[in-house]
Amino acid sequence: MAHTTDFDLALEARRRVLDAWVATRRRIAALEAEAAELLAEQIALHDADITASPFHRDAIYRSMVAEFSAAGHVSKGSMEFAFADAQALHTHLPAVRAAFSNGSISVGHVREIARASAIVAEAIRNQKADATVMALFETAVLVVAEQDTAARTKAHAQQVAAALVGETLVERHRRAAEERCVMVKSLDDGLALLTAVLPEWIATAISDRLNRMTREVVRARDDREIVPLPWWFDDAGDGDGIGPEDFALDDPAFDLLDAGVLPGAGGMIPNADGDTFATDPEVVHFPADTRTWAQTEADLFTDLLLTADPSAAHGDGLDGIQARIQVTVAASTLAGADDSPAELDGHGPLHPDIARDLAGRNTGWTRLFLDATGMVVETDTYTPTEGMRRFLRARDRHCRFPGCRMPIHRCEIDHNHDHAKGGKTRLDNLGHFCRNHHTLKHPDIPEPHRWTAQQEKDGSVTWHSPLGRDYADPPPRRVMFV
Repeated sequence: MAHTTDFDLALEARRRVLDAWVATRRRIAALEAEAAELLAEQIALHDADITASPFHRDAIYRSMVAEFSAAGHVSKGSMEFAFADAQALHTHLPAVRAAFSNGSISVGHVREIARASAIVAEAIRNQKADATVMALFETAVLVVAEQDTAARTKAHAQQVAAALVGETLVERHRRAAEERCVMVKSLDDGLALLTAVLPEWIATAISDRLNRMTREVVRARDDREIVPLPWWFDDAGDGDGIGPEDFALDDPAFDLLDAGVLPGAGGMIPNADGDTFATDPEVVHFPADTRTWAQTEADLFTDLLLTADPSAAHGDGLDGIQARIQVTVAASTLAGADDSPAELDGHGPLHPDIARDLAGRNTGWTRLFLDATGMVVETDTYTPTEGMRRFLRARDRHCRFPGCRMPIHRCEIDHNHDHAKGGKTRLDNLGHFCRNHHTLKHPDIPEPHRWTAQQEKDGSVTWHSPLGRDYADPPPRRVMFV
């Protein structure tokens, strides 16, 4: 009789956990497939609405996306992708739809297959390929999708699609280049991920130039002769060493001191007597550069983007445009009385030293008064129009539609209760909305698809949807300075 050991028991437990995890993942995929079925059902209702009001196609679509985005706490972009995937599953991917329903593939697989299938569907619509080609595409793609990751499925699906429709490499690259974009995603601890989707050769060239510039910076700093401040230099004038008070006004060394060149640390070195100085043009004092390679490369990347001018070919109309951010910081922190974190509005905490440095470089600061909950209630300006704008910028920070993160400098100040219908120009009737959500309230949108917004006493904005649902967006909380 075989003896069961502790190792056998532990191995069986690990197998049980793994099998349960795989089964749970399959159930999740099946539930995602059910959600896609519901979105497909909604698309059918959407198409019927468009048939009834063909001139309002865009407004009807945006209203539908906004409704599901607000109800599911999902971003607008993610919701649009979900609708696109659901439509692809129902219009031309029946085999993928079946595999999705039984949990054989995940929502990530569906996303990549649906995107790759677009060129096959387009070729069929344009009669450049036979309708049976789509079935071949599904069969070839599912062989990999059911056994491999979504990332590998993506590459395989793109190759299959291109081969089936006869698309050349040049055509694929030209089409892909149209998708170039730049995105920002906030991370933890004051960092953000800046992603640029570019043609591969351009991205490679950028990386190579940054690499070569970083190598040059590192090489140059290694070649510098770093001379520390000598023990005898005394810039406090307390008698412990030589300082500016030890030089006559007509002494050339005094001019160097006044210019910030220190004896022994900027071209001046003591001679054998210890009381006179000579210049050495080869000796220059720099602060020690302790940055890693990656940090140096990131700093160069930042400097190039923030200080370089656009090329003449693409720079028309861009002159004078500067990067903009909004920071909230306590007066006590600015004064150096404490080191409470500042707030980089729309993103998160900001190091107090950076906030103080920005404050010293900018004159566009507004004093804000906060109540006990951290809510902005007043600014220190008495100019009505500009004061209201500054208050709203500080309060809203981004579009006030639920879940939307569009920053305020890309939004419009809107009368929640239409001004043309008696709405007052008051703080409790104004808010920032991005163009996409602002236009959901426009009177040119058909009544069955029009939204309304109402601001509550606490600054929350309640959106009333065409389906009779209410979605509240509370005002963003400020950093609490205690």
